[in-house]
Amino acid sequence: MDDRRPALDIRTPAQDSRLTPLIDALLDDFDPFAIEDLGARGRRVHFFSTCTRDDAAQALDRRFGEAGVSVRPVEVDDGDWAVRSQASLRFVRVGDIVVAPPWDVPATAAAETRVVIRPSMGFGTGHHASTRLCLRALQALPLRGRRVLDIGTGSGVLAIAAALRGAGPILAVDIDADAVETARANVLLNRVEQAVQVRCADVRVDDLPSAQVVFANVHAALVCRDAGRLARLAGAGGTLVIGGVTDEEEDAVCRKLAPYGGAGARYAEDEWLALTFCG
Repeated sequence: MDDRRPALDIRTPAQDSRLTPLIDALLDDFDPFAIEDLGARGRRVHFFSTCTRDDAAQALDRRFGEAGVSVRPVEVDDGDWAVRSQASLRFVRVGDIVVAPPWDVPATAAAETRVVIRPSMGFGTGHHASTRLCLRALQALPLRGRRVLDIGTGSGVLAIAAALRGAGPILAVDIDADAVETARANVLLNRVEQAVQVRCADVRVDDLPSAQVVFANVHAALVCRDAGRLARLAGAGGTLVIGGVTDEEEDAVCRKLAPYGGAGARYAEDEWLALTFCG
């Protein structure tokens, strides 16, 4: 059995940070399941199939080759790369929410919410700014007894945190079957299976129920493409929390969502943002 996975190593000119969100928007069309930060060596983008990986490489080269973006197809030998790369992770505290891997669970105060997440290919360990910003937004919302929809759940961290703070029922969805499996395991690990259902679904094509609070920690390109759908899922009087947006993408996202409701809170960390919209 061949355990290798198709991926792309992408390097951008160090002086041009504007390229990263543009590259991410193009990559979204090819449904990568994870993006790995390689530090000075750039980023590694993981795909479900070699065909999709190769199509993405051609598209990136056509669009960004002249801008100095380097794209190199690679095969990753071990499917457990995420577990290896995240084995050194430690707990993260975001306000009164603590997100911890099983090997570094700290003692917490009674007023704190502790979420235990086993790292895998799904995002959501709390070490990325977009996750932390969504957790900050989550803490500012009245959640007890409220219906929640978590789109692009990844590890399930937002759905689990919402459940531990009294929300429910909660539906967490992702297009990646591996992420769904991981999120289900994390739901069981945190003993919130009575409140949280996890399933594989695509907001673009699947019929999802509306909720009083909708989280969408996804690419800005997806938000812009499906703004009306996301806003309708939150419904009148609901709250839509958007993560995964950079400051350069903020205006485009706000323009797309403006017809459906008013802008609420804005949370920022470095170039990353989380935005709330009220229906």
